[in-house]
Amino acid sequence: RFDQRPSADSYCEALYPFCPTGDRDGRFPSIRDSDVISVYRLQTPVWEFKYGDALGKFHIMHDAIGFSSLKTGANYTMEWYELFQLGNCTFPQLRPEMFAPFWCNQGAACFFEGIDDLHWSQNGTLEKIGEVTSQFNAMAQWVQDDNETGIYYETWTVRSDPSPNATVWFESYDCSQFVHRTYRKLTELGAKLSSRSQTNYTKIYLYSGEPRYLGNDSAIFGQPALKNLATDIRQFYHPFRPHQSIFDLAFSLLEAYKEVVLDKSFYLYYNFEYWHLPMKHPYVQITYEEVPLP
Repeated sequence: RFDQRPSADSYCEALYPFCPTGDRDGRFPSIRDSDVISVYRLQTPVWEFKYGDALGKFHIMHDAIGFSSLKTGANYTMEWYELFQLGNCTFPQLRPEMFAPFWCNQGAACFFEGIDDLHWSQNGTLEKIGEVTSQFNAMAQWVQDDNETGIYYETWTVRSDPSPNATVWFESYDCSQFVHRTYRKLTELGAKLSSRSQTNYTKIYLYSGEPRYLGNDSAIFGQPALKNLATDIRQFYHPFRPHQSIFDLAFSLLEAYKEVVLDKSFYLYYNFEYWHLPMKHPYVQITYEEVPLP
């Protein structure tokens, strides 16, 4: 958690603008306490608008929440996602003029009018899971507070192994985690939520032995004594750079495989700090697992 959200650096650019038709600060219209608001669970494949169900076949899903006013008939969608696309939140830019990797990894809530029924229901989920009344305005205030203090997107969940009792070294901070936090808040405020179907969500795991703390940007990239470590970190991220040709991408995949699987090494950036992960089999895994409603 942070005191407030910083301005995004002008170097960071999004292929698709963040929250183009909604409120980029996650602000809601005020609802009368006498109104009844239906709550909807929304889920669709990532980038469904461009690739249809292609990523859905691998259970790579995006999550959001819908609301509908009984009194006015107005519908609203609320989602939390990357300001500058998933790739920029997962791996940094390597700028020639800067030694330290440069991150464009903010995420934020977007609230906008309307629910695109076809977008959510065709290859995903659009299901009513409950109703709220006066709890809606309290939740709206909580969303603004959450949005101002939880500001960085984190793709990876890092665990010691795939077993149910594994140690979780690092939690992800993504669209589904925002949905879970919101459901818990609504439940704390007295809402009753239930689903007729199993509520599954995408998780992207790294498997690692105990992580080793390395330091923050200034400690690693500002000290001559740690130049070798700093160079290793830059070299690790090089295969994951954006805008590669097909030839370069094929070579980069081989480099990444050597680093992560053969050399069993991964550098994780988490809350402005770098950690070294001694990777373990099965190294990386995408799962689609149940997280029950609270």
